[in-house]
This record gives sequence, C-alpha cells and structure tokens, in this order.
Amino acid sequence: MIIQVSQEQGRVPVTVFHIEGEIAAESAESLQEQAEEAFGAGTRHLLLDLADVPYVSSAGLRVIHHILMMLRSDAPQREEKEMRKGIAAGTYKSSHLKLLNPSGNVLRVLTQSGYDMFLEIYTKRKQAIASF
Repeated sequence: MIIQVSQEQGRVPVTVFHIEGEIAAESAESLQEQAEEAFGAGTRHLLLDLADVPYVSSAGLRVIHHILMMLRSDAPQREEKEMRKGIAAGTYKSSHLKLLNPSGNVLRVLTQSGYDMFLEIYTKRKQAIASF
C-alpha cells in the first residue's frame, strides 16, 4: 500500500491521504501509523481518497474506525454526546473524517458494515474539501 499525503484548505486545513492498494491485514497497520503521525503533527480533518483501493478488509474497517475516534478525541465529552444522539437518530456524520471515491467493492463493504451512516462519502474532491 502506498499513501500520498497532501494538504488542502476547506473552511479548515484538510489532510488528504490518497491510498493505493488494499487496506487489509498486511497494510492496515501502516495506514494507522501514518494517521497517528499526521494527528501528532496537528491534523484534525482527514480525507481518505480511496479511488485506488480495490479492497478493504475487516482490519481496514477497524483502522478507519480507529482514525475516526482519534480525530474526534480533542473534544471527547461533547463529541460523544453528539455522536450517540446522532447515531440513534440516523443523523450523525463525522466532521473530522470523510471518504472520497471508493470503488464499487469498497463502497459495498462500507455500506454493508454501516460506515456510510456516520462517514460522508464523496465522488468529487472539491466538494469533499469544501465540506470540511
């Protein structure tokens, strides 16, 4: 797996990870480490560009969840209440982590696992950046 990192400006600074290759058991740890490094360097809003990701395993889903929880850790009490209320109502979407251009197979995995219920998924980069 290869991760190319870039910076964009929405209403807030956005870090973009363009990922190439599968996010599976062998590579998920690398994604997690790179996300933790970015978080340590100040990233609070992350867009995962999945256009070149043909497959996401359960290990990949766990890492995406880990990244979501890490990014919202700056305001855990407030965020937790909002998240629980929004998830129960079906209205919660992360303001910290968003996804771009998942392939059909990856989108199917995200949908079947319910990740589309709390992560915004975009097909246009400019729209995704502007949403932050």
